[in-house]
Amino acid sequence: MTAIFEPSAKAADVNPYGDLTLKQVIQTIPKAYFQKDSRKAWTAVLLSVGTVALGYVAIALSPWFLLPVAWFVTGTALTGFFVIGHDCGHRSFANRRWVNNWLGHIMFLPLIYPFHSWRLLHDIHHRHTNNMEIDNAWAPWSQEEYSGAGGFLQVVYQSMRGWLWWLASVAHWGALHFDLRNFEPRDHAKVKRSIAAVVIFAAIFFPTLFYFAGPWGVVKYWLMPWLGYHFWMSTFTLVHHTIPEIQFHYDDTWNEAEAQLSGTLHCDYPKWIEVLCHDINVHVPHHISVGIPSYNLRPAYAALKANWAPLMKETRFSLDLMRTITGRCHIYHPEQAYQTFRDLGR
Repeated sequence: MTAIFEPSAKAADVNPYGDLTLKQVIQTIPKAYFQKDSRKAWTAVLLSVGTVALGYVAIALSPWFLLPVAWFVTGTALTGFFVIGHDCGHRSFANRRWVNNWLGHIMFLPLIYPFHSWRLLHDIHHRHTNNMEIDNAWAPWSQEEYSGAGGFLQVVYQSMRGWLWWLASVAHWGALHFDLRNFEPRDHAKVKRSIAAVVIFAAIFFPTLFYFAGPWGVVKYWLMPWLGYHFWMSTFTLVHHTIPEIQFHYDDTWNEAEAQLSGTLHCDYPKWIEVLCHDINVHVPHHISVGIPSYNLRPAYAALKANWAPLMKETRFSLDLMRTITGRCHIYHPEQAYQTFRDLGR
């Protein structure tokens, strides 16, 4: 069941799904795994707040040569803030909507992420996962889209699909989440409130940090941990749905069950990362149902494997994995999932 990276392997030779529906897959997950547990939920909040606080203590006390380690660990802990806000956005943290909304905003503020903007755009990704025409998360460009783009955009796309993948979520954050044109008019009031919350936070936080710590303090205490968070934001979201065996589809061939079950990759990371990031890497059950809280993802994944293992993909995070993804998963191919930039010139 581990993903095999064979250059000759085709991602869409056989369609094993037939009439399989997502509802049938959901029914194989025990109902207990959909239940919220307030103790586990708030323990996760305390874990993230505690580790982020310790991270900033480490940044304050570390000599210069240990700062990169402190930044990276703190950025990883800040990713836990995002995952908690992520559960809030899916209403899987608490039963009360106001709790989800307030906590989601609080968790996202240090990341300068407008909560409702992210929530609404992320819902589109879940409803249309791996759909070439609608998905807004790491859908590859078609050959026609790439050829029609200007030289500058081609360079940017090549960089984001290559060894600068870890900056892609910064571009995604800035380009999509603050533009009202990306949202339905009925949602504009919510989006404006979230953007206003971020602007007010930034207007207070950054001048205060600059006043007390100077420009280096802004870099040291905010920018570098924030980039550490975006390393994981980019990496997790890329790996979730991108290997040479995962095929994106256009509307006429897109299948919901295939997209969520086989088009989502389980990837094991070092344990400390999984703990600080609340098992966001156990992503298949989350795409089967967003109602499963993060602390129930592992047992839900085991239940899915017991029923659907031949249709699932899993791998382990490594330099080789990222080399494969960034070296081969460039441009959409209708039969082999991807072609490389080099292939286009042949």
